[in-house]
Amino acid sequence: MALSPGQSLGVDLRSLQSLKASAGSDPKAAIKETAKQFEALFMQQLMKSMRDASMSSGMLDNEGSKLGTEMLDTQFATKMTGLPGGLADIIAKQLERQMSGAQPAIPSTASTQTSTEGATGRKGTPGQAEFVSRHDAAARAAEAESGIPAAFMIAQAAHETGWGRREIRNADGTASNNLFGIKAGPSWKGAVAEVTTTEYVNGEARKVTAKFRAYASAAESFADYAKLMKTSPRYTGVVNSAGSAQGFAQGLQNAGYATDPAYADKLARTINTTLRLQRAMS
Repeated sequence: MALSPGQSLGVDLRSLQSLKASAGSDPKAAIKETAKQFEALFMQQLMKSMRDASMSSGMLDNEGSKLGTEMLDTQFATKMTGLPGGLADIIAKQLERQMSGAQPAIPSTASTQTSTEGATGRKGTPGQAEFVSRHDAAARAAEAESGIPAAFMIAQAAHETGWGRREIRNADGTASNNLFGIKAGPSWKGAVAEVTTTEYVNGEARKVTAKFRAYASAAESFADYAKLMKTSPRYTGVVNSAGSAQGFAQGLQNAGYATDPAYADKLARTINTTLRLQRAMS
Protein backbone atom coordinates (compact mmCIF):
# COMPACT_ATOMS: atom_id res chain seq x y z
CA MET A 1 0.00 0.00 0.00
CA ALA A 2 1.46 3.41 -1.05
CA LEU A 3 1.85 6.18 1.52
CA SER A 4 -0.09 9.36 1.06
CA PRO A 5 1.72 12.70 1.36
CA GLY A 6 2.12 13.81 4.96
CA GLN A 7 1.46 10.38 6.42
CA SER A 8 2.97 10.27 9.91
CA LEU A 9 4.86 7.61 11.81
CA GLY A 10 2.07 7.57 14.38
CA VAL A 11 -0.35 6.21 11.80
CA ASP A 12 1.97 3.28 11.05
CA LEU A 13 2.46 2.55 14.74
CA ARG A 14 -1.30 2.33 15.09
CA SER A 15 -1.33 -0.01 12.09
CA LEU A 16 1.19 -2.22 13.84
CA GLN A 17 -0.97 -2.39 16.95
CA SER A 18 -3.91 -3.34 14.74
CA LEU A 19 -1.75 -6.02 13.10
CA LYS A 20 -0.98 -7.58 16.48
CA ALA A 21 -4.68 -7.75 17.28
CA SER A 22 -5.96 -9.13 13.97
CA ALA A 23 -3.09 -10.93 12.21
CA GLY A 24 -4.56 -14.40 12.77
CA SER A 25 -5.57 -15.13 9.18
CA ASP A 26 -2.28 -14.42 7.42
CA PRO A 27 0.20 -12.86 9.85
CA LYS A 28 3.28 -13.37 7.71
CA ALA A 29 1.81 -11.47 4.76
CA ALA A 30 0.57 -8.72 7.09
CA ILE A 31 4.02 -8.34 8.62
CA LYS A 32 5.63 -8.05 5.18
CA GLU A 33 3.13 -5.37 4.15
CA THR A 34 3.72 -3.39 7.34
CA ALA A 35 7.48 -3.66 6.84
CA LYS A 36 7.10 -2.27 3.33
CA GLN A 37 5.12 0.65 4.72
CA PHE A 38 7.84 1.42 7.23
CA GLU A 39 10.50 1.19 4.52
CA ALA A 40 8.53 3.50 2.21
CA LEU A 41 8.09 6.02 5.00
CA PHE A 42 11.79 5.87 5.82
CA MET A 43 12.78 6.31 2.16
CA GLN A 44 10.37 9.22 1.82
CA GLN A 45 11.81 10.94 4.88
CA LEU A 46 15.35 10.25 3.65
CA MET A 47 14.65 11.78 0.26
CA LYS A 48 13.01 14.81 1.90
CA SER A 49 16.07 15.31 4.10
CA MET A 50 18.40 15.03 1.11
CA ARG A 51 16.29 17.49 -0.87
CA ASP A 52 16.19 19.95 2.02
CA ALA A 53 19.96 19.72 2.38
CA SER A 54 20.63 20.31 -1.32
CA MET A 55 17.99 22.93 -2.18
CA SER A 56 17.40 26.24 -0.40
CA SER A 57 13.97 27.80 -0.11
CA GLY A 58 13.28 30.33 -2.87
CA MET A 59 10.64 32.82 -3.98
CA LEU A 60 9.18 30.27 -6.37
CA ASP A 61 8.37 27.86 -3.54
CA ASN A 62 4.67 27.72 -2.71
CA GLU A 63 2.20 25.26 -1.28
CA GLY A 64 1.52 23.78 -4.71
CA SER A 65 5.16 23.14 -5.53
CA LYS A 66 5.81 21.67 -2.08
CA LEU A 67 2.86 19.29 -2.49
CA GLY A 68 4.15 18.24 -5.90
CA THR A 69 7.60 17.60 -4.48
CA GLU A 70 6.17 15.52 -1.66
CA MET A 71 4.12 13.45 -4.10
CA LEU A 72 7.18 12.89 -6.28
CA ASP A 73 9.18 11.78 -3.23
CA THR A 74 6.37 9.39 -2.30
CA GLN A 75 6.36 7.83 -5.78
CA PHE A 76 10.12 7.33 -5.79
CA ALA A 77 10.03 5.92 -2.25
CA THR A 78 7.31 3.45 -3.21
CA LYS A 79 9.25 2.21 -6.25
CA MET A 80 12.36 1.63 -4.15
CA THR A 81 10.43 -0.26 -1.47
CA GLY A 82 10.18 -4.04 -1.15
CA LEU A 83 13.33 -4.95 -3.05
CA PRO A 84 14.95 -8.31 -2.07
CA GLY A 85 17.44 -7.89 0.74
CA GLY A 86 16.24 -4.37 1.39
CA LEU A 87 15.22 -2.59 4.56
CA ALA A 88 11.73 -4.15 4.46
CA ASP A 89 13.20 -7.66 4.86
CA ILE A 90 15.16 -6.55 7.92
CA ILE A 91 12.11 -4.84 9.44
CA ALA A 92 9.92 -7.90 8.75
CA LYS A 93 12.34 -10.20 10.56
CA GLN A 94 12.41 -7.84 13.54
CA LEU A 95 8.60 -7.63 13.65
CA GLU A 96 8.36 -11.43 13.50
CA ARG A 97 10.67 -11.74 16.49
CA GLN A 98 8.72 -9.10 18.43
CA MET A 99 5.37 -10.74 17.71
CA SER A 100 6.50 -14.32 18.30
CA GLY A 101 5.95 -13.98 22.05
CA ALA A 102 2.31 -12.95 21.58
CA GLN A 103 1.34 -15.22 18.69
CA PRO A 104 3.34 -18.15 17.29
CA ALA A 105 1.85 -17.67 13.84
CA ILE A 106 4.94 -17.41 11.66
CA PRO A 107 5.90 -21.13 11.62
CA SER A 108 3.52 -23.35 9.69
CA THR A 109 1.28 -25.80 11.50
CA ALA A 110 3.24 -28.74 10.09
CA SER A 111 6.61 -27.45 11.26
CA THR A 112 5.22 -26.59 14.69
CA GLN A 113 3.79 -30.07 15.04
CA THR A 114 7.06 -31.65 13.95
CA SER A 115 8.98 -29.54 16.45
CA THR A 116 6.61 -30.50 19.25
CA GLU A 117 6.83 -34.19 18.43
CA GLY A 118 10.58 -33.99 18.28
CA ALA A 119 10.75 -32.38 21.72
CA THR A 120 8.43 -35.04 23.12
CA GLY A 121 10.61 -37.83 21.70
CA ARG A 122 13.73 -36.30 23.23
CA LYS A 123 12.26 -35.77 26.69
CA GLY A 124 9.94 -38.78 26.88
CA THR A 125 6.39 -38.87 28.22
CA PRO A 126 4.89 -39.87 31.58
CA GLY A 127 3.66 -43.10 29.99
CA GLN A 128 7.14 -43.91 28.74
CA ALA A 129 8.65 -43.14 32.14
CA GLU A 130 6.10 -45.48 33.75
CA PHE A 131 7.02 -48.23 31.27
CA VAL A 132 10.72 -47.90 32.14
CA SER A 133 10.00 -47.93 35.87
CA ARG A 134 7.62 -50.90 35.63
CA HIS A 135 10.15 -53.16 33.91
CA ASP A 136 13.31 -51.98 35.65
CA ALA A 137 13.62 -54.89 38.09
CA ALA A 138 13.00 -57.59 35.46
CA ALA A 139 15.44 -55.93 33.07
CA ARG A 140 18.18 -55.78 35.70
CA ALA A 141 17.72 -59.47 36.42
CA ALA A 142 17.97 -60.18 32.69
CA GLU A 143 21.11 -58.02 32.52
CA ALA A 144 22.76 -60.16 35.20
CA GLU A 145 21.92 -63.24 33.15
CA SER A 146 22.86 -62.03 29.66
CA GLY A 147 25.28 -59.14 30.12
CA ILE A 148 23.09 -56.87 27.96
CA PRO A 149 22.41 -53.47 29.62
CA ALA A 150 18.98 -53.29 31.23
CA ALA A 151 18.21 -50.03 29.42
CA PHE A 152 18.80 -51.68 26.04
CA MET A 153 16.34 -54.47 26.81
CA ILE A 154 13.71 -52.11 28.20
CA ALA A 155 14.07 -50.03 25.06
CA GLN A 156 13.67 -53.05 22.82
CA ALA A 157 10.55 -54.08 24.74
CA ALA A 158 9.27 -50.51 24.32
CA HIS A 159 9.99 -50.57 20.60
CA GLU A 160 8.36 -53.96 20.06
CA THR A 161 5.20 -53.04 22.00
CA GLY A 162 4.90 -49.32 21.29
CA TRP A 163 5.71 -48.54 24.94
CA GLY A 164 3.14 -51.10 26.04
CA ARG A 165 0.32 -49.88 23.80
CA ARG A 166 0.54 -52.69 21.19
CA GLU A 167 1.28 -55.80 23.20
CA ILE A 168 0.58 -59.19 21.65
CA ARG A 169 -2.75 -60.53 22.92
CA ASN A 170 -4.03 -64.05 23.42
CA ALA A 171 -7.15 -65.22 21.61
CA ASP A 172 -9.29 -64.28 24.63
CA GLY A 173 -7.85 -60.75 24.73
CA THR A 174 -5.58 -61.25 27.71
CA ALA A 175 -1.95 -60.15 27.60
CA SER A 176 0.58 -62.66 26.31
CA ASN A 177 3.35 -60.74 28.13
CA ASN A 178 5.55 -61.26 25.07
CA LEU A 179 7.47 -57.97 25.15
CA PHE A 180 10.12 -58.87 22.59
CA GLY A 181 8.09 -60.35 19.76
CA ILE A 182 9.73 -63.78 20.10
CA LYS A 183 8.01 -66.29 17.84
CA ALA A 184 6.99 -69.77 18.89
CA GLY A 185 9.11 -72.17 16.83
CA PRO A 186 8.88 -75.99 16.85
CA SER A 187 11.04 -76.21 19.97
CA TRP A 188 8.71 -74.01 22.04
CA LYS A 189 6.53 -76.08 24.40
CA GLY A 190 4.75 -73.28 26.21
CA ALA A 191 1.60 -71.27 25.53
CA VAL A 192 1.16 -69.61 22.14
CA ALA A 193 -0.56 -66.45 20.91
CA GLU A 194 -1.44 -66.37 17.21
CA VAL A 195 -1.79 -62.90 15.72
CA THR A 196 -1.46 -60.94 12.49
CA THR A 197 1.81 -59.04 12.22
CA THR A 198 3.85 -57.10 9.68
CA GLU A 199 6.83 -58.73 7.98
CA TYR A 200 9.12 -57.20 5.36
CA VAL A 201 9.79 -59.32 2.28
CA ASN A 202 12.30 -57.81 -0.17
CA GLY A 203 11.77 -54.47 1.53
CA GLU A 204 7.97 -54.54 1.17
CA ALA A 205 5.67 -54.68 4.22
CA ARG A 206 3.22 -57.58 4.26
CA LYS A 207 0.62 -58.78 6.75
CA VAL A 208 1.10 -62.37 7.89
CA THR A 209 -0.27 -64.61 10.63
CA ALA A 210 2.37 -65.88 13.06
CA LYS A 211 2.60 -67.74 16.35
CA PHE A 212 4.31 -66.03 19.30
CA ARG A 213 5.39 -67.27 22.69
CA ALA A 214 3.10 -66.40 25.62
CA TYR A 215 4.24 -65.93 29.23
CA ALA A 216 2.63 -65.75 32.63
CA SER A 217 4.33 -62.44 33.40
CA ALA A 218 6.52 -59.72 31.91
CA ALA A 219 9.37 -60.93 34.10
CA GLU A 220 9.19 -64.33 32.37
CA SER A 221 9.44 -62.56 29.01
CA PHE A 222 12.62 -60.75 30.06
CA ALA A 223 14.10 -63.97 31.44
CA ASP A 224 13.35 -65.92 28.25
CA TYR A 225 14.79 -63.13 26.11
CA ALA A 226 18.00 -63.11 28.19
CA LYS A 227 18.26 -66.89 27.82
CA LEU A 228 17.79 -66.64 24.06
CA MET A 229 20.47 -63.96 23.69
CA LYS A 230 22.94 -65.90 25.86
CA THR A 231 22.49 -69.43 24.48
CA SER A 232 21.71 -68.95 20.78
CA PRO A 233 24.82 -68.84 18.54
CA ARG A 234 22.83 -66.60 16.23
CA TYR A 235 22.96 -63.77 18.76
CA THR A 236 26.51 -64.10 20.05
CA GLY A 237 27.51 -61.02 18.08
CA VAL A 238 24.63 -59.07 19.59
CA VAL A 239 25.85 -59.63 23.13
CA ASN A 240 29.42 -58.79 22.12
CA SER A 241 28.30 -55.51 20.51
CA ALA A 242 26.16 -54.39 23.44
CA GLY A 243 28.72 -51.77 24.45
CA SER A 244 26.83 -49.07 22.55
CA ALA A 245 23.21 -48.41 21.62
CA GLN A 246 23.89 -48.33 17.88
CA GLY A 247 26.14 -51.41 18.05
CA PHE A 248 23.51 -53.42 19.92
CA ALA A 249 20.69 -52.31 17.61
CA GLN A 250 22.72 -52.98 14.47
CA GLY A 251 23.80 -56.34 15.84
CA LEU A 252 20.17 -57.40 16.23
CA GLN A 253 19.36 -56.32 12.70
CA ASN A 254 22.41 -58.09 11.27
CA ALA A 255 21.41 -61.26 13.10
CA GLY A 256 17.97 -61.13 11.50
CA TYR A 257 16.04 -60.46 14.69
CA ALA A 258 13.56 -58.36 12.70
CA THR A 259 12.80 -57.95 9.00
CA ASP A 260 12.25 -54.17 9.15
CA PRO A 261 15.18 -52.62 7.22
CA ALA A 262 15.07 -49.58 9.53
CA TYR A 263 14.95 -51.64 12.73
CA ALA A 264 18.41 -50.65 13.97
CA ASP A 265 17.87 -46.91 13.61
CA LYS A 266 14.44 -47.05 15.24
CA LEU A 267 15.68 -49.14 18.15
CA ALA A 268 18.76 -46.94 18.69
CA ARG A 269 16.51 -43.89 19.03
CA THR A 270 14.32 -45.69 21.54
CA ILE A 271 17.38 -46.74 23.55
CA ASN A 272 18.54 -43.13 23.75
CA THR A 273 15.10 -42.06 24.96
CA THR A 274 15.16 -44.82 27.60
CA LEU A 275 18.59 -43.77 28.83
CA ARG A 276 17.42 -40.16 29.20
CA LEU A 277 14.36 -41.29 31.13
CA GLN A 278 16.51 -43.38 33.47
CA ARG A 279 18.80 -40.44 34.14
CA ALA A 280 15.83 -38.21 34.86
CA MET A 281 14.42 -40.73 37.35
CA SER A 282 17.70 -41.39 39.16
